[in-house]
Amino acid sequence: MSKVYFTNLRTKPGKNLLDKLETLADKAGIKDIDFAKKFVAIKIHFGEPGNLGYIRPNYAARIVKIIKKTGGLPFVTDANTLYSGQRSNAVDHLNAAMENGFNPMVLGCNAIIADGVKGTEYREIEINLKNCKKAMIGSAIADADIIISMNHFKGHELTGFGGALKNIGMGCASRGGKLDIHCTSKPRIDTEKCTGCNQCVRNCIHSAVHLNNSKRAEINYEICVGCAQCVAVCMFGAAIPVWDGSTEIANEKIAEYSYAVLKDKPNFHINFLMNISPDCDCWGNNDASVVADIGIAASMDPVALDRACADIVNKAPALKNSFIFDKDEEYIEGEDKFNHIHPITDWDICLRHAEKIGLGTRNYELIDLD
Repeated sequence: MSKVYFTNLRTKPGKNLLDKLETLADKAGIKDIDFAKKFVAIKIHFGEPGNLGYIRPNYAARIVKIIKKTGGLPFVTDANTLYSGQRSNAVDHLNAAMENGFNPMVLGCNAIIADGVKGTEYREIEINLKNCKKAMIGSAIADADIIISMNHFKGHELTGFGGALKNIGMGCASRGGKLDIHCTSKPRIDTEKCTGCNQCVRNCIHSAVHLNNSKRAEINYEICVGCAQCVAVCMFGAAIPVWDGSTEIANEKIAEYSYAVLKDKPNFHINFLMNISPDCDCWGNNDASVVADIGIAASMDPVALDRACADIVNKAPALKNSFIFDKDEEYIEGEDKFNHIHPITDWDICLRHAEKIGLGTRNYELIDLD
């Protein structure tokens, strides 16, 4: 049984939410980690511009301050997205981060895009698990000595909810790693969008891509390994993923990628149960919260933390003006909210698999600091 620490959002003069966050992190064990002269990756979601549900950078700044006090070398990080948007390359991604307040003046440290300018900077970490033999993890995260995850807990279309494991497993993967999680098939070329720029040809380390007589890219599938470098470097949307993976396999792969990120490294995790929207922060908007703001939870065990937070949200009253009541079928109070919102998902698959491969336990003791 792992310990999960919780604090509510009530404050008083002399004890604001940042102070409560520091007390929570301290009680949950963050100061037991030896940060001295260690590179510390603080994994956070910067939020797609237009989405206002992401964690405020002020919270990250307080964690940075704690780490720096003990001699650590922290940086705040995220990896590029697989889909087209304002975070699919490091230039746009950093601009999005700055727009949402994740800049050195606020954070007290630098923001680094983990998998480089085009999403091609990664380390292959050998794990030899059920679905993945190797995981493609953004280099900056793979090279870090310590991993801290700060996670906005909310609904998610693929995983039911997004918490610590989603932010670590999917969020730390390079663009090719994200394709590996989502799909079992190799990319394809949309010849109508292809401009013959040759970037995919030059960047394919397996020489699986070439230009045909019409100066359009073609993939030799006998050579292609599905690494998604072509998807990462194509600026015209011509190299595209083939979405055919099941949600069950994707959830298990997220657990396995989380294992790759965290194995052999000290790690610590914080979930923010605020602005609990029905969908991911990757959208350019965030819908109304499905429950009222609840609090902040922290643990050394990401599996126990996610399970505890799912239970806390499911026990909370649903808000009547939220998406949860938009469906034709009537919501029954006490029903699993995440499954109701995204009925094709089963969020416990990821937790069960994470427990099976040794990432943590679903059994927890909830310690309320209030």
